[in-house]
Amino acid sequence: MADVVDSDELLRRIQRARACAREELRTWRGRGEELGRTDPDAGRDAHVRALAYEAVLDVLDEVLTPGHHPAEP
Repeated sequence: MADVVDSDELLRRIQRARACAREELRTWRGRGEELGRTDPDAGRDAHVRALAYEAVLDVLDEVLTPGHHPAEP
């Protein structure tokens, strides 16, 4: 964390993190569907990982576009 970055670089890094989280979410959702049929424990693990990436994606979306996301009840 010794590097100093400007706001444009910070925005690019957050956008890359969001893209990565979105891809991981797709991957873990797919794995969860596949594994859920054959290995319930592994399917449950994949589901939990997908939920974690979904939370990360929600936070990054809110950082990049505040207030544009519907609130959960």
